[in-house]
Amino acid sequence: MYEIQFDKRALDFLNKLDYKTKKRIWDKLQECKQNPFHYLKHLTQITGYKLRVGNYRIIVDVQEKIKVLLVLKIGHRKNIYD
Repeated sequence: MYEIQFDKRALDFLNKLDYKTKKRIWDKLQECKQNPFHYLKHLTQITGYKLRVGNYRIIVDVQEKIKVLLVLKIGHRKNIYD
């Protein structure tokens, strides 16, 4: 099982969201802990993986050797890749 760690900016953005959206994102991240590559899609333009949750995208760095999912960025789908 993987451990989830957050970048400070990603955690700040998550805390600003409404409760319902925050819970959806949190629940999806908890599902990813078991088998992350079932949910994550590899990105080609930037380093990392993306996780889709409704209109939001989560950019994740997977560190397989130490079993860590590092959440780098969370944002709306239209401006997450800027």
